[in-house]
Amino acid sequence: MGHGKYRIITLFLAAPLTLYGVFVLSPFAQAFYISLTSWTGFTAAQPFVGLANYRKLASDPGFWTALEHNALLLVAVPLVTIALGLFFASTLNVGASAGTVKGVRGAGPYQKLFFLPHILPAVITAVLWQFLYNPQLGPINSALDAVGLGSLKATWLGDPAVALWSLAAIMVWTGVGFYVVLFSAAMQSIPKDIYEAADLDGSSRAQAMWRITLPLLRETVQVAWIYLGIAALDAFALFEVLLPDGGPDNSTNVVAQYLYQAAFQNGEFGYASAIGVVLCLLTLLMAAATFGLSRRETIEF
Repeated sequence: MGHGKYRIITLFLAAPLTLYGVFVLSPFAQAFYISLTSWTGFTAAQPFVGLANYRKLASDPGFWTALEHNALLLVAVPLVTIALGLFFASTLNVGASAGTVKGVRGAGPYQKLFFLPHILPAVITAVLWQFLYNPQLGPINSALDAVGLGSLKATWLGDPAVALWSLAAIMVWTGVGFYVVLFSAAMQSIPKDIYEAADLDGSSRAQAMWRITLPLLRETVQVAWIYLGIAALDAFALFEVLLPDGGPDNSTNVVAQYLYQAAFQNGEFGYASAIGVVLCLLTLLMAAATFGLSRRETIEF
């Protein structure tokens, strides 16, 4: 009986595992093989060079500069996005006024409004913010002038000191709405009795957020951090549309852009594949580190 059960399970898993192997694992294996060659992408020949591309990568200052930019995004974008997502989700769901566990009136439309930037295509988002950041005609500099803060005006995408952070701000603006909805759904699953008991004990809204909401949302925040980390390590489309050459003084070039430049501008597909393999490994390490550092016993309620 048990033997027949395993045969049925194997039969049902055969097709999806085959598809997974062909369309997921096989491209990974091909990318790794290409990274061991000096293939130019335009010839049939793929001369094998072993680990030469990886040795070149280890001493390539352009790659390390791009990786440094990704590392800055990996810290800033998840932190700010998750903090804003938790703040807005908490306001919409648990704490419009003292002594209640209800969100603000009309929370549904607010969630849709927050979510809107997330559904915009990357190219449309880039064009929109290119106008907003325009130093002469853009409304950001005009608004700073209007409120007497003209000294804060900048050429947002043309100044090496602020260009990367200007792009990071767009990533936060694009992503925060999704996490407001995600955290809102998680908060709505927390029993209101817990907040009412905390309110009776005299807990402030900030204490309830720190001692109740965050511990119960730990796994959701963990998943959010991994998704945002992947976005920060990728960060290609938005950057390529707004600053395709790596920004002023190469101040915004990220690893995905560097990969694209190596492949399609320099014709070094083998070297670009090596960059892609390293980027994939870094993403896996980031996810594993996030799970490992935040591993705790699951809180049930």
